[in-house]
Amino acid sequence: MNNVKRLQMQGISKSYPGCKANDNISLEIGHGEIHALLGENGAGKSTLMKVLYGVVKPDQGVILFNGEAVEINQPADARALGIGMVFQHFSLFETLTVKENIELALGKQAGNSSTLAQRIRDISHKYQMPLDPNRRVATLSTGERQRVEIVRCLLLDIQLLILDEPTSVLTPQEVDALFITLKKLSDEGCSILFISHKLHEVAEICSAATILRGGKVSGHCNPKQQTPDAMARMMVGDGVEINHQTRRTYTHSAYLKVTNLSKAASSSFDIALNNISLTVNKGEILGIAGVAGNGQEALLKALSGETTDKTAQSIFIEQTCINALSPMQRRRMGVAFVPEERLGRGAVPEMDLAENALLTSFDFGLVNKGFLQWRKVVALTQNIIQKYKVKTPNTHTHAASLSGGNLQKFIIGREVEQQPKLLLMSHPTWGVDIGAQVAIHQAILDLRDKGCAVLVISEDLDELYKISDRLCAICDGQLSPILPTDDLALPQLGRWMAGDFMTEQQNREEAA
Repeated sequence: MNNVKRLQMQGISKSYPGCKANDNISLEIGHGEIHALLGENGAGKSTLMKVLYGVVKPDQGVILFNGEAVEINQPADARALGIGMVFQHFSLFETLTVKENIELALGKQAGNSSTLAQRIRDISHKYQMPLDPNRRVATLSTGERQRVEIVRCLLLDIQLLILDEPTSVLTPQEVDALFITLKKLSDEGCSILFISHKLHEVAEICSAATILRGGKVSGHCNPKQQTPDAMARMMVGDGVEINHQTRRTYTHSAYLKVTNLSKAASSSFDIALNNISLTVNKGEILGIAGVAGNGQEALLKALSGETTDKTAQSIFIEQTCINALSPMQRRRMGVAFVPEERLGRGAVPEMDLAENALLTSFDFGLVNKGFLQWRKVVALTQNIIQKYKVKTPNTHTHAASLSGGNLQKFIIGREVEQQPKLLLMSHPTWGVDIGAQVAIHQAILDLRDKGCAVLVISEDLDELYKISDRLCAICDGQLSPILPTDDLALPQLGRWMAGDFMTEQQNREEAA
């Protein structure tokens, strides 16, 4: 057994103006070990990975790889050592083929171009991740796109694979297939650094974990010997309540009704909507699961008013058709919206928090006879910051300077504080730590309990099962049946996400 560690990061520190992102962090990973890196948003995980992958230079500290001190000044240096990284947001060009994307990403490290396609086939077959090197990325599912990123790393002499939130956009079946691949890599001696907020997955696949809090190492553990709650407590400390209880409600007073909503694809890469029908009742949460790129964005744009159709009669709030109404007109009817894209659609990066609060709340007593009531704007912003525990120096902080989790809490707080009658949400806790998840979920449930109709679109199935009263899936622009959440088994939901819309009873009847 080789006693030399695959990776040792010793005393890594990195500071930015007003923030020490990494404070004397040490991390060790053995050969063939699947090691988890856990922590809240802003705990220092991303900075540490950027140091390891050569994106940023540390202020101090050393990195040992296979027992030897190394300098990693750029990602090409990391790849030359055998370090590969698959980011949470894939960096693929949709108009290019699988082979072209890999060759573009690796450059000279891709090797002989004439043999690259066959090497892609060989590697993908060996690790049970079938890929056609000549297919365009635009035609691939999310799981297949992730395979491209992993195969890109495996084409090198990979010794350490870094995976950032690798299961956040996968179906349950794709997660199972990914874990089979990771275990095979581990058995062959490849070390894996697994970054995730899904603690039950960490417990399933990881044999060791390093936990960060506030830029420092707050603990180590073997996830297989810890409960998810114990690991969560190491991440967030004792000041955050962690509650996994579910509360269902069953109501029958329809507020939003969608009937046979169809919409042509606006471009060759968009998904058309095909006869979407659903009802969201007052005082309930309807969850819609689905792999990214299956029509979720088009559906939310149609419901929020970003796209309108003056001729259609398919979207109703109570008895009023709203197909032709603008986003502002819908907001004045009580509709609030939390988009998937935080910066750009949810908030303007260059504006401060007070200005961003004003953007969607100006109708709520913040303007009088055409003049801004600036004291009221600041008071509202301060209330959101305090109530939703947004970590920020003050109300004048630019939105772009907040961490993803804190910006998401601010955006959700801004919308919830308007006391809407209908709340539309896309991926409310995507990439958000467990402390922020608790606050966001509680805000959603409290709003529902006040009678608000809530529609949540998410790729996080744990989240949907926790907060949804009824649940369905969208695939290729079509909607599955809708069932009470407690009556919908996870494998069935996974099949719906893949486009098999039969129910369990229909499957049994067909088998018989």
